[in-house]
Amino acid sequence: MQSQKLKCVYSRRRFLSCCTACAGCLASGVLVAQQKPAVEGTSSEKPKIRLVFCETSNDKPIWPNIGYDFETRRQQLLDLLSTGCQDLLFLPMQLMDHPEDADKVLAMDSEVDGYVVCVQGLGWQNDIVKLCSTGKPTLLVDNLFGGSGLFLTRQKHIMSSGQPVDWASSSNDNDIVASVRHFNLLREGKSAAEVAAAFRRTRRKNTAAKSALTFSDDLFEVTSLDEALTSLSNMKILVVGGGWGGDEFRAAAQKTLGVQFIPLPFEDLAAAYKQADVEQSVNFAAKWTSNAQRVVEPTGEEIIKSGAMYVAMKQLIDAHQAVGISINCLGGFYGGHLEAYPCLGFSQLNNDGKIGGCEADQMSALTMATISALTGRASFISDPVIDTAKNEIIYAHCVAMTKPFGKSGMSNPYLIRNHSEDRLGACVQSLLPEGYLVTTLEINPVSRQVLVHQAVTSGNSDSDLACRTKLRAVVQGDIEKLTENWTMGWHRVTVYGDVRSPITELCERLNFELIIEA
Repeated sequence: MQSQKLKCVYSRRRFLSCCTACAGCLASGVLVAQQKPAVEGTSSEKPKIRLVFCETSNDKPIWPNIGYDFETRRQQLLDLLSTGCQDLLFLPMQLMDHPEDADKVLAMDSEVDGYVVCVQGLGWQNDIVKLCSTGKPTLLVDNLFGGSGLFLTRQKHIMSSGQPVDWASSSNDNDIVASVRHFNLLREGKSAAEVAAAFRRTRRKNTAAKSALTFSDDLFEVTSLDEALTSLSNMKILVVGGGWGGDEFRAAAQKTLGVQFIPLPFEDLAAAYKQADVEQSVNFAAKWTSNAQRVVEPTGEEIIKSGAMYVAMKQLIDAHQAVGISINCLGGFYGGHLEAYPCLGFSQLNNDGKIGGCEADQMSALTMATISALTGRASFISDPVIDTAKNEIIYAHCVAMTKPFGKSGMSNPYLIRNHSEDRLGACVQSLLPEGYLVTTLEINPVSRQVLVHQAVTSGNSDSDLACRTKLRAVVQGDIEKLTENWTMGWHRVTVYGDVRSPITELCERLNFELIIEA
């Protein structure tokens, strides 16, 4: 990837200048209003706000997606803020996923009075923690389905630092404007902490009101803990191409829950793929195609390749007497080790009561196995996104089951789509049922902790950005607490039903700490 230079961003239409010395010569009448006489105790000078767009190149698989038009989204925000905050002077800059970029921005810290840090895409090297540590009032803004992973996984560090920072993660852009307007308090001599407190009050005011949530009855039989632990102690899960947490995690998983992870190289899966039975591959593709509401992007050939990958995974699972498999799918596909994505095959495995886990995420695979042992239900890994405008969390991924109530339960509709980040391969967009209570977990045997929160499903997002399945759910509890204390990575595992009681019993038995996230 070619090196990208740090950029000052200029509007194509009516916007701003990055030259503070020439602020009075700006062409736009939107930002430069006639100066009014200063009121005693106030400043007549507009606060200068550094508007930092944290982006990455769009010529590779990313969130929101390959080819994403960062310029248009950037312009939307520039126009919105210029119109809604005419008493502020914005000095925009663009970061392009290089750690040193933050230092270059902060080298000009003396020029500005505060910061708006917009996390536009998933550029993991954009140092938003450093950008939020200046001591000046700072608003951190997520571009939903764009920078959400970086935004969430850095939240706890940023919000516990004591810096004058607040955040916005909303599908309503007007919520951003409402908070940004408070930079004008600096003209009244208010401190950075007072400005950040005003951000916070406004975000809370604009967060959708909590209400008594009703949901459909969803009765199911929970396996006794002794039986579930016995089942787990006999489980093997294959992990291909690495495995998050490595040997330390595998040892802890086996010691605490009895689950054995068996690491395999990409070559084993690639060999099984080449030997996959053609007829079985074609039958797999035909079954998924015929039951889909619609096939949107993938060709028939691509779906057959997904069928061959399923046959290969199933062959390895059977050969090792395992119950599931987790694959470093992105590394395998982008590294040229695998010829097809495993996403569609994962969905089949999960529907069948086995474990199909994304990205060689061993912690999530262990969580899925534990849920399966306790409930007999499939669960799915997601990259969550927060939307305060609706008090919702959106569970987004390119793998999900279509039988959320167990392998003998009802199926929900689905589309067959390509893999969103790179627009290749085949996966399901599962249109999961709304109006049900779901429980979301991560089980960490290394730290001996379990994270849990619950929500009521409210629909499926039809946004074309980021991963295909996007289950929307209204958070039960405190969405601010959930956001600001996010830990243990981005992934979470979601299952239909109320499983807090058996999870609580599991924690008590194993002496694990149960952390209520919301």
